[in-house]
Amino acid sequence: MDIFLAAIEVLARWDVLLALLVGSIGGVAIGAIPGVGPAVAIAILLPATFSMDPIVGLTVLLGIYGSSMYGGSIPAILINTPGTAVNALTTYDGFPMTLRSEGRRALSLAYSASFFGGIFSVICLIALSPVLAKVAPMFGAREIFLAALLGVILVITAHKGQMLIAAALTGFGIFLSTVGLEPVKYTRRFTFDQSWLASGINLIVVVLGLFALSQAFLLLTMDDEKIRTPRARGSLLQGFRELARHPRVASIAASFGVVMGMVPGVGEFTAQFLSYTSARRLSKTPEAFGHGSSEGLIASEAANNAVPAAAMIPLLALGIPGEALTAMMLSVFYVHNVVPGPGLFQTQMDFVVALYLALLILNVLVVVFLLVSTGWLVKLTQIPNRFLGMCVLMLSFVGVYSIRNSAVDCCIAAVFGLFGYALKRLNMPIVPIILGMVLGNIMEVKLRAAMNRVKVPWDFIDRPIAFLLFCVIVMILASTLWRTIRDWRTPDRRSPARKASARFIRRIAGRQTRHFDDRLKIQRRRRTYDHMGS
Repeated sequence: MDIFLAAIEVLARWDVLLALLVGSIGGVAIGAIPGVGPAVAIAILLPATFSMDPIVGLTVLLGIYGSSMYGGSIPAILINTPGTAVNALTTYDGFPMTLRSEGRRALSLAYSASFFGGIFSVICLIALSPVLAKVAPMFGAREIFLAALLGVILVITAHKGQMLIAAALTGFGIFLSTVGLEPVKYTRRFTFDQSWLASGINLIVVVLGLFALSQAFLLLTMDDEKIRTPRARGSLLQGFRELARHPRVASIAASFGVVMGMVPGVGEFTAQFLSYTSARRLSKTPEAFGHGSSEGLIASEAANNAVPAAAMIPLLALGIPGEALTAMMLSVFYVHNVVPGPGLFQTQMDFVVALYLALLILNVLVVVFLLVSTGWLVKLTQIPNRFLGMCVLMLSFVGVYSIRNSAVDCCIAAVFGLFGYALKRLNMPIVPIILGMVLGNIMEVKLRAAMNRVKVPWDFIDRPIAFLLFCVIVMILASTLWRTIRDWRTPDRRSPARKASARFIRRIAGRQTRHFDDRLKIQRRRRTYDHMGS
């Protein structure tokens, strides 16, 4: 009870509450604009949060992270264009409802399912706090190293069909983390006698280049298109009553979101596909999925909104980010000398509980805001792409320059922006580079610390948690190798429809949706997905 009261005292400040309000409303607006997304917004805001208190800066970023998927459902349902990449599945059942003049019903279902998923995951997070507080201190240097290594492996294996590319990009990110002064003897590595490389390549500069600048270049090369939103009928409150008639679908979807959110490198896409497939298999009307099924819409939205709170578990307990957005938040911790990991639950438990309560309040604020402002948010979908691109470009360079007042950083960000643009055009993942930079630095520091007590190789895994993590790593590598050999030796005898569905799943699960404004492609992908399970 004392910790709970202390957490309320941390939150009961005008600047924290203002940050929560701005982050939640801003995240909804960002999500409602196709082609921008939370990664771009968080990357632009990162330099500004460094001058704030840790709880204020993290509250802003959490607000954007947790609320953007709410807003992303609006264009996905009304104009068949996902506002964020993780809202792609929402188009399958949301847009057919709009074509039947049931757009408000679809929006209401999306809001209610998102709210349920968000609240469910926060409750799970609070319930797991006592367990985390007991388990986290058991993680020493070797356990955190193995957990980070497991995260790297999961990031690579999650990109099915692109594992070699993901491995190469992750290795590139790990290489970038080694540039500059090494952390023990402070000798220069890979600087080539260039003084501007002595301090290393800044993570925030790379983030702004790969996410913000690359997206700005992509928006600037897109053609502006006039978007007409159809008239929607119905009440925005009826979805909450309809959600109560599908408790099993919502609970299973939210559970998938919680479990997948806790696993580094997996995230929203896997949770969505598992929940959507399970809901379709358990439904009494599976033929309605993809044609305006309320169960399908609930399954996709409840799953992706349950992930943000669950993704905070490995970040807070071990200091290991599960995906790009939590990797960006990790930098805010480090700037303010707040080190996430086992010690955080022992020394600053009130800070951790305050973040949980902020996530809880966030979901309530977002739903109330959406119920009164959906009509205004719909207009954001009509902002021209090139205007958006110029705004993102300008804000990105301002953010990069404000970090260290360095023109060199702007040049580095521009190079990574062009590199990220090329990756997006080639439909290759960007997230492995960022996670490679973050996890590579963690692995190096923890490996150096662990080797001081290791005499023989067996000493590295002579403790229960270390041995368990080692076994999990071996099993994942063995199963991945076995599947790869099996697929290489066995000819693919699947039907053309199933092959198309498999290609589509790999493309979406690759973490990048290239063309947000190409609605015809999304319709074609939806039709190919209909064949799966038929």
